[in-house]
Amino acid sequence: MTRLELLDWRRQVAAIYHAVRECPDPAAAHEQWVARRTELHRTHPESAARDLELQHAPYDDRMRFVVAVDTSAEPESIDVATATDGVVHYERVGQVRLGQLGTLDVWWAAVYGGGIWLPIRDRSAHTYGGGRYVLDTVKGADLGNATDPRSGRDGLVVDLNFAYNPSCAYDEAWACPLPPAGNVLTTEVPVGELLPTARES
Repeated sequence: MTRLELLDWRRQVAAIYHAVRECPDPAAAHEQWVARRTELHRTHPESAARDLELQHAPYDDRMRFVVAVDTSAEPESIDVATATDGVVHYERVGQVRLGQLGTLDVWWAAVYGGGIWLPIRDRSAHTYGGGRYVLDTVKGADLGNATDPRSGRDGLVVDLNFAYNPSCAYDEAWACPLPPAGNVLTTEVPVGELLPTARES
């Protein structure tokens, strides 16, 4: 039943992010995301964190960006081993600038169906040192597009409040793609999912 459980996990993740995209209030969407994702990790058989308590920072609207993807970056590719999908080939499709935080590379997962992958590693002592994911649309983690209320331009929603830990942050048995050099920021990003704690019995 493992494959069917994984299917159910991915369906539930996709449903959570669908609700996030439909909610007009990013802070309310984040509150819903935290609650539903925490419950999913607590109860689902595919969770790597059933013995841990997920921790999240309060929502900070300064960490939400609506940005155009700069596709002028030089092409680059990497191959990464994963726990569930074998070796995945990623191709850099562009970059996004997140204000004073700096730029991040945007990757395309060249697997069946394809998808955007936007990982991040920052300098905070309270986040997983291996890095977190903001977007992984192959797995349903998709914040969509929106119109920036400040500039009026359409772009990709990169909301760092939704940065979450990959499964390998909870269990070393999982192999996860970690952020390459172009996805490492030299500052702290103290929002999103933080380091988990042990669940009280």
